[in-house]
Amino acid sequence: MTLTHAYAAQSATTPLAPFTFERRTPTARDVAIDILYCGVCHSDLHTAKSEWGPSAYPCVPGHEIVGRVSAVGAEVSKFKVGDFVGVGCMVDSCQHCQPCADGLEQYCDNGMTGTYNSEEQVSRANTLGGYSDHIVVFEKFVLKISHDEKALAAVAPLLCAGITLYSPLRQWQAGPGKKVGIVGLGGLGHMGVKIAAAMGAHVVLCTTSPGKSEDAKRLGAKEVVVSKNADEMARHLASFDLIVNTVAVAHDLDPFIQLLKLDGTLVLVGAPGTPHPSPGVFGLITKRRRIAGSMIGGIPETQEMLDFCAKHGIVSDIESIRMAQINTAYERMLKSDVKYRFVIDMATVEEPVAA
Repeated sequence: MTLTHAYAAQSATTPLAPFTFERRTPTARDVAIDILYCGVCHSDLHTAKSEWGPSAYPCVPGHEIVGRVSAVGAEVSKFKVGDFVGVGCMVDSCQHCQPCADGLEQYCDNGMTGTYNSEEQVSRANTLGGYSDHIVVFEKFVLKISHDEKALAAVAPLLCAGITLYSPLRQWQAGPGKKVGIVGLGGLGHMGVKIAAAMGAHVVLCTTSPGKSEDAKRLGAKEVVVSKNADEMARHLASFDLIVNTVAVAHDLDPFIQLLKLDGTLVLVGAPGTPHPSPGVFGLITKRRRIAGSMIGGIPETQEMLDFCAKHGIVSDIESIRMAQINTAYERMLKSDVKYRFVIDMATVEEPVAA
């Protein structure tokens, strides 16, 4: 067992605060990791506050983890002490259903094991995440990081935001000759713009904020459409092959459905707390359009995404914070006051909390 320093929520209404606990002793197939950086995801906030159903407390969030291997079990073959590695939204799955066999562990028929607020497969203990200085993970769910060491903090959000956008872009074959829309320019959306552009697609950002045009083009968008402007939307009717909607607030999907060409697909990756209004059926049937959903990616695809991003020099745009700033970061995140992802420097986890 290893004493681990972390920050945890003790209830849905209390702020995150220092917390210590024991990590399990690594087994033969485990990798022990000293956590260097952990990204801050909206899912962390929702879970800490039990906004997606009752959470188990104490709750230690964090599933955008980058660290250095500190020990490996006797049967570990892919990693060695000193390697830079990542851990994303999963730390295990049942390993015997068809999705697991296909490398789609996120869709495990028996329920994947999330990096936090989830039951371990054997012990059924609650998992505790990356707002901590150390973690022990089954080798299969550890990912190789090949980015330069100086970029490691900005790599962390790729483990959730990056794969959340890469997976649908890959699944629906974004690339040269394809017109791809990204709805929303936040932690998810800015990764979508970067990745789709690197894939060679013609990328259009759809946003309610006219002021985001310059930033979107810096990130790789060729055009920006203000979705509240009917004339701008009309100029793009029936022209998109794929639109990935990252917005996590319930809104009318019909205007975006109308932008799709024949056989175009609108993929939802944002997860609002309340349902979207039901779309009109005629917008779908008149051009055989589709609405689909996508959730992170399996381990093989996540490794593919990391390698792709390393090859193309893609990282997240981040603001580094100290661990003691996490509650303020949550408040700012709710106001969309970050460009575009907070990342915690875990070397600060034991610093005293300011009065």
